[in-house]
Amino acid sequence: MTQLQRRTFLSRTVQVAGLAGLTAACGQLPIGKPPPQLYTLTPKSTYPPDLPHAPWQLAIERPSAPAGLSSARIAVARQPLTLDYYAGAAWVDDAPNMVQRLLIESFENSKKIIGVGRDGVSFRSDFTLKVEVREFQAEYFDGAKIPTIRVRINVKQVQMPQRIIIATQDFESRRPAPTNKMVDIVETFDAALGTVLRDIVVWTLRQG
Repeated sequence: MTQLQRRTFLSRTVQVAGLAGLTAACGQLPIGKPPPQLYTLTPKSTYPPDLPHAPWQLAIERPSAPAGLSSARIAVARQPLTLDYYAGAAWVDDAPNMVQRLLIESFENSKKIIGVGRDGVSFRSDFTLKVEVREFQAEYFDGAKIPTIRVRINVKQVQMPQRIIIATQDFESRRPAPTNKMVDIVETFDAALGTVLRDIVVWTLRQG
């Protein structure tokens, strides 16, 4: 073997060894988890025909919520004193922001109020709605294999500019999901929250 042949052979050997090492290293690279499937809920759009017209404007504060519910993760309770989350699934926004947006849209869909918007937006409100999300989870109590969805929201209607609370009310809905599939669980969340949104709109307009 000539010197030129030896150099060519060694060069090819180094290239093959390097490629093999790179392939092995690539096989050991960590593979990231797939992003969670995102879900959203819908505003309410159907109301009693005798819903009164409100000739005033309403500001809706960003809802407060316990730290465990102030998240985009979908909460799960297997016992009354524990809280967990579904893996691989999340809301499109954190729960308080999502509830605020859907509540505003639900009031708008009623077509019975002059103006409604987020608190802090530059418009003068006659009333402010203080909102607290107290329950917003799927419950698997007593070893249940299929969850019951629980939504509970407290609202306080505040007269402006005096900032006097004129009424307060708790609204709650519990609905069993038909199956333990995520799509059915989310649809049950949508139905439970829809009931609460409708009741809040009706109560607020009648109070005002």
